[in-house]
This record gives sequence, C-alpha cells and structure tokens, in this order.
Amino acid sequence: MGQADFWNDNEKAQATVAELKTVNSILKPLEEALAVGRDLEALEELAREDASLESELSSEADRLEKLVDALELASLLSGPHDGCDALVSIHARDGGTDANDWAEMLLRMYSAWASKHECAVELLDRQDDEVAGIQSATVAIRGPWAYGYLKGETGIHRLVRISPFNSEGKRQTSFAAVDVAPEISDDDVEVELKDEDIREDVFRASGAGGQHVNKTSSAIRLTHFPTGIVVQCQSERSQHKNRATAIKMLRARIARLQEERREAEQLARYKQQPKTGFGSQIRNYFLHPDQRVKDQRTGHYVGNFQSVLDGNLDGFFDAYLRWKASGSAPAAVGDDA
Repeated sequence: MGQADFWNDNEKAQATVAELKTVNSILKPLEEALAVGRDLEALEELAREDASLESELSSEADRLEKLVDALELASLLSGPHDGCDALVSIHARDGGTDANDWAEMLLRMYSAWASKHECAVELLDRQDDEVAGIQSATVAIRGPWAYGYLKGETGIHRLVRISPFNSEGKRQTSFAAVDVAPEISDDDVEVELKDEDIREDVFRASGAGGQHVNKTSSAIRLTHFPTGIVVQCQSERSQHKNRATAIKMLRARIARLQEERREAEQLARYKQQPKTGFGSQIRNYFLHPDQRVKDQRTGHYVGNFQSVLDGNLDGFFDAYLRWKASGSAPAAVGDDA
C-alpha cells in the first residue's frame, strides 16, 4: 500500500484494503489477547504480595476470557468463502401486503447491522410493491467476514403481528425468504461461466429508484440454464455496468450452490440432512401477543423485537456458528411453529 502506484488500479487497491481489514480483524484481537495474557501473568505475581490487587486481577482475567472467546468464534469462520463480501437477496412470500412490508423491514434490519459494523451497503436491485414494501431486493454488504457472518440467514423468516393493513386489526402471519451468497471476484477460477449456458434479457428499469434509468433498456436479467438461477440488476444507468454486476451476482449464487452441495455431501456421511438452504423456516419474529424473536435451529432467544430490527443480530450469528460447528440437531419447534 505504500507504493507510489498503489492507487493506479482503484479496484485492485480497494480489494487489497479490504483484505487488510479482514486480516487485521483477526491479528489485532490476537495481539491484544497475548498482551493481556502477559500483563495478567505479571499482575498475578504482584497480587500474591498485595491482596488489594485481587479485584483488578479478576477484572483482567474476565477481559482475557472474552477476548479468547471472540477469537474462538472467529476461528469458526473457516468456510471457503467466509472472508468474502455478501450478496443478500430478500423476497416477499406468503402474506400479501404484510409480506411485502416485512421484506422491506428485513432489508432495513440487515442494512442497520452493516452500519453498526462499518460495512458498506450497495443496493443492486429493488422491486417495490404497488401498495407497500418490496417484492424483492438485493444488496451487497461489504466488510470483513461479511459472508461468514450473514450466511446463516438463508431461509424463511416468519413474522406474527397485528396487521397495520387490516382494518379489523386481526393477527397476520407473513413470510419473507432470505438468500445470502458470497460476492465472488471476476478472476475467481472456482466458478466457471460459459456464454452458451446463459440467456441475457434486457429491459427497462422500473419502480422507486429506477425512474432515472427507465427511459432506456439498461436493466439486465441473466438466466443460467444448468442451475436455473436467475439474477437481475437495474441500479446503474449503464447497461454495461448492470451486466457486470449481474455477472458478479450470478457467480455468487453459483458459488453458494456449490458450497451447499459440499455441505450436503459432508452431512450425508453422517446420515443427516443439511440444516441450511433456501426455503427452510429458520426464525420466528413475534409482535403479538408478546414481543420476542427466536431462532428455530439454535434456540437463541431475544425478548426485544425492536432491538433485533435495529440490527442487533450478533447473538444470532454467534449462536449459529457455534451450533453449526457442534453439529447439533435443530431446536424443537414447539409453540413457536
């Protein structure tokens, strides 16, 4: 980074800066833990001669324990793409207008989490509903270990609340599907794309945020025949830029599919079924009759609905990583079904 021509290739430079952040996210906590360990050893010697230092010794021991715990959690981010940025797609499912509104709430929730962790968020595609909320949206969340933390969010998210769109004030259950894929760079040889396997459709952008580009056919939709994956992008004025972004999105979805297949093969050796995947109900969010959010796989529970919607998701991410590493069976659905 100190070389004079470092910023001549801006895209490559940004990738290097991102890699540095990822490395430092491990090295700096490790160096801090080692330093605290050395200080703790010296403090223990002093505390044997001065009993007044025992409270400080206990406090430093607790601090070291938390640092080591965080490092152990980071060590679980060992997947082939865990260090990549993440592409998060959200789709409204059953529930009508409530589901469209719920999908937009989830979009804000993940954006809020990204903001709390100093991750950049780029809106790649958004299809607004005519009444409220969104039909679908895709955002890129870029930061250290973004995909590693967010990958466990893939699945169906269920909301139970008194519907703001129902004049009778009835309780409504609505669903939204979340899919998370790693953002794969163009030079990643692990994902091979053949021109004959892809159909490209060009169309005019539409909906909120698309008015500035809907005078020309700049939006791109790609269909990958071997996998059936369909992606689209309409965020840029340039058709060329939208095509490049759509290719990245397609690479990411295929990489995610390959990872799921590897996981399924590994789990099949132990006669288990994969616990992740698009279409599985993973978490319930309740606003009625009481407020709570519970993950159906890990059993992790939060009694403050709004806190979760404000992006405080680390507890769910940590619980998922530990649950997956332990190979535990899913928590019982019980009354939350």
